[in-house]
Amino acid sequence: MTARSTSSRAMLALMSACVVVVVAMVAAINLALPKLSSSDLHPSSTQLLWIVDAYIVVFGCLLIPAGALGDRIGRKGVLLTGLVVFAVGCLFSAAAPNVAVLLTGRVVTGLGAALVMPATLSLLLQVTPAERKAHAIATWTAATGAAGALGTLGGGLVLQWLPWQGLFLVIGPVAALLAVAVLRVAPRGERHPASLDLIGAALLTAAVFTLLFAIIEGADQGWSSALALSSFTAAALLLAGLVAHALRAAQPLLDPRIFAITRLRTGAIGVAAVFFGLFALFFVNAQYLQYAKGYSPLATGLAILPLPIGMLAVSRRSVAIARRVGARAAVTGGMVLVAAGLAALSFVTPATAYLPYGLALLAVSTGMGLSVPTLSTGIMASLPAARAGMGSGLNSAAREIGSALGVAVVGAVLTSHFAKALPAALQERAGSTSQTLSAAQQLGTTSFTQAVNAFTDAMAAGYRVIALVVLIAAVLAAPGLGRRPA
Repeated sequence: MTARSTSSRAMLALMSACVVVVVAMVAAINLALPKLSSSDLHPSSTQLLWIVDAYIVVFGCLLIPAGALGDRIGRKGVLLTGLVVFAVGCLFSAAAPNVAVLLTGRVVTGLGAALVMPATLSLLLQVTPAERKAHAIATWTAATGAAGALGTLGGGLVLQWLPWQGLFLVIGPVAALLAVAVLRVAPRGERHPASLDLIGAALLTAAVFTLLFAIIEGADQGWSSALALSSFTAAALLLAGLVAHALRAAQPLLDPRIFAITRLRTGAIGVAAVFFGLFALFFVNAQYLQYAKGYSPLATGLAILPLPIGMLAVSRRSVAIARRVGARAAVTGGMVLVAAGLAALSFVTPATAYLPYGLALLAVSTGMGLSVPTLSTGIMASLPAARAGMGSGLNSAAREIGSALGVAVVGAVLTSHFAKALPAALQERAGSTSQTLSAAQQLGTTSFTQAVNAFTDAMAAGYRVIALVVLIAAVLAAPGLGRRPA
């Protein structure tokens, strides 16, 4: 084994570990929702959605300028800064005395994650031989997918014995240790001229935030309310402003004309849709297993093991499978499997045995492992090497914005359906699932059973909406996929 291949393998392991930490936080926080809901902070269901999505919005929207920043000033420095900011944000979140401070900590942590993500793939490709690049991208992609499930498992281990603050107190120091390893192992990143386009970044962040606000608050205030309609209108205007600015700017954050590249457009749609489904699953799954099944945090983390197993097993072979059966068959087949798994989960009840539940998770993970590596490779291969940071940022932004939208949509459906399905005696306490179930338990077994059934009915509606969106995206992506992978 040559020194170069050894260095490449060490970098692959280290960059994958960095990705696992920042993406695992997206999923791990979902496991803490029951403890957060019953904590002294007393967050409402809407505030819980924002606690999850505040991190993802900042993470997703700043990925592209963070990638450009790495191209411009050096990817290693940006990665180190990101890991330190991430660790500081975790410690700030752990010390939060109220929801507002916790949300601020989540925003800071999301900023650190945005700096980390694109730099990892750019540095990895810099040291990987040409013949190993497809394998490196597939492995890195598998790490991003498995990170969500590993975050749930790791979060379960922490939350089994510690309060919700323990999640941040454990993962923050892990990020700091990774920063030390990056300082010692990673090479200095190449530099290329790149525009940060702060106006474009601000417009993108504001547009996504406003869209999420419209979805989350629309479920609470009513879809036809003035607040919801004005928020959807504002989001559309901000997106139009972003496109207009990008078409005029000399070096825009994201030139909309690059979406004329079929492989890139298809890759972005497909990646966003798959993670839309996956993180909607993470948001609902932890609550279902703890509220409806009565699992402990540790048992909840263990119950989701079919997800990382399926992702890791299939992702490593996905490029070879796509070469054998064709990119279109591999990607669309994978996305249909994701939709089918989500649809199957819509039929689970408190009495459902683990085997059919685990098989549904395995379908989701297998579908993701088949589709995402080829989609991500298509995005990266559509741009020149000098814009690897932008390609990585776009790939990651599609994933994180899709994740944020998935959490918002499934949360909105869950909130609106849960309140309607509750018995009259509990409808006034529908602002928080945990508080509703606690109140129902005090009223007796019948009321508690009705409340749990109301939750699973609402969950079923959410899963069916999410599955339909993923299936539509698979149909839209199919024409842009060729026989051969990129």
